[in-house]
Amino acid sequence: MNYLNAEHISKSYGELVLFENLSFSIHKDQKIALIAKNGSGKTSILKILSGKETPDSGQIVIRNGLRLSFLDQEPDLNPKLSVEDTIFDTDIPIIKTIENYEKALKNPEDAEAYQLAFEAMDRENAWEFETQYQQILSQLKLNDLEAKVSTLSGGQKKRLALAQVLLSQPDILILDEPTNHLDLEMIEWLEDYFSKTQQTLFMVTHDRYFLERVCNEILELDHGKIYTYKGNYSYYLEKKEARIANKALEVNKAKQLYNKELEWMRRQPKARTTKSKSRIDDFFEIKSRAHQRRKDYQVELELNMERLGSKIIEFHNVSKAFEDNIILDGFDYTFRKGERIGIIGKNGTGKSTFLNLLTQRLQPDGGKIVIGDTVKIGYYTQDGITVKPEQKVIDIIKEFGDYIPLAKGRQISAQQLLERFLFDRKKQYDFVEKLSGGELKRLYLCTVLIQNPNVLILDEPTNDLDIVTLNVLESFLMDFPGVLLVVSHDRYFMDKIVDHLFVFRGNAEIEDFPGNYSDFRAYDSSQTKTEDTVNESTSETVLKENAAQKLSYNEQKEYKNLESKIRALELDKNALEEKFKNPELSQDDINNLSSELQKIMDQIEEKELRWFELAEKLEQP
Repeated sequence: MNYLNAEHISKSYGELVLFENLSFSIHKDQKIALIAKNGSGKTSILKILSGKETPDSGQIVIRNGLRLSFLDQEPDLNPKLSVEDTIFDTDIPIIKTIENYEKALKNPEDAEAYQLAFEAMDRENAWEFETQYQQILSQLKLNDLEAKVSTLSGGQKKRLALAQVLLSQPDILILDEPTNHLDLEMIEWLEDYFSKTQQTLFMVTHDRYFLERVCNEILELDHGKIYTYKGNYSYYLEKKEARIANKALEVNKAKQLYNKELEWMRRQPKARTTKSKSRIDDFFEIKSRAHQRRKDYQVELELNMERLGSKIIEFHNVSKAFEDNIILDGFDYTFRKGERIGIIGKNGTGKSTFLNLLTQRLQPDGGKIVIGDTVKIGYYTQDGITVKPEQKVIDIIKEFGDYIPLAKGRQISAQQLLERFLFDRKKQYDFVEKLSGGELKRLYLCTVLIQNPNVLILDEPTNDLDIVTLNVLESFLMDFPGVLLVVSHDRYFMDKIVDHLFVFRGNAEIEDFPGNYSDFRAYDSSQTKTEDTVNESTSETVLKENAAQKLSYNEQKEYKNLESKIRALELDKNALEEKFKNPELSQDDINNLSSELQKIMDQIEEKELRWFELAEKLEQP
């Protein structure tokens, strides 16, 4: 059943054209994600669909009687209302019934009012919905129902707005970055909630696991055109790659035809026949097709960062608390070269405080933190960038540096770095106030990277970044040779980037887990097994512990990570070998593939040698 049609919509702000002549539909039970680069107008499209903005041209046609709810990135809530009043601030009958029942519970002396409210709950079959109401509030940690909206943090307001739209039970739910400001537990609950409901969704999100497990259709806005993929995120990646490959083939054929027609044009006399004029018109169309170029950038950099000495960062018996909230209590850790640490935990367990201690923005209550003389920290915080009036994009980044040194005396300039992070030359000379929220985050990231740190700390770097930018950032970080610490609720990002985790459990309990986020979730889930199952595996666990005692703590982590890394490299090797089967490969393509293959084989050999070295230690009596 068709719910909504967007028909030939366009939107501009002054000279900035976001999109033109876009058309698409939303049907009952579809769960659609919109993917596009920051600055392409994703949020504007959501606001146009929800009626908060109007298109410059075209129209939105909605089926009569349909109810639609919109979760904005910056929710507009009444600051004078309480949390409970905000949720009940609606004209939906079943929520009004629950509101009356909740009020009656608070005034048990009014037996008549309680009886009427109770009967209304029965009459409208609202008991199941009331249970859902309590569950949603509990999962989103909205426990203080009397708290005023004006006292809530930005994250709490976003969660309150999410609870409000979920409980409104609309026919179409439009969501702008629904996983922002949610901790990992909340994200997984929301993912499960949407995957099991028949709710019709249209969303923008950068969370690729969320896309994978919730969405059944992807709309991609790419270079001004809408492309539809009838499947989840994996399907989209596969079909997009095929689309780009086909497009490249078409452009290549157009170039060959263009060269042929160009030669004909140069031979033609000045006097043209009607037939010649038609061919000349075709020539300019062919020229346009032949000169199409995608502005996609691969970030493969051999960074020449400042040398790290043997002493990097050391925590010695460090303690920190805020009144009754204990963050660290006698914490010890010595950071090593090449470490890639993910930091996870529920909101309020001290992740950002830990980073502020590490960067000396906060001082510990006890113990000491030692920073090595050669350490140069780059810190991407959640605060964002401070912009002066009438500054241009290129001016902002040049305040922090002009270039990043690469291996063999080469360098990447500030302009080139901006290009790799999807700011083309024209965009670099735009005023910063014209940038979208996601583009500002992308620019801020560039200002941190241009300083060429050897210890890079990223606090929620994926918030508000589009998937295209995330892929660029991941490519950059895969090449980063220094120490990396990441706080992120993006599970896909964490799985790809980090080697081990600091799991903040609360009350100063910090677990050092050897593996990525998916490994941790599998491990954490396994802890809920029955006691019988645990007993069956006791002997195997004892054997592993006895073997692990022959390795140092850091060697145990390294040994466990090596097997998964070798498997991943083998998969990459197999994928490259498959590409050699393409009969249309040019000699340059073959040379590039051969170089990549040799690099991967060298990495496999290096890691296998280290694995055998550690395995030999384990086998020693």
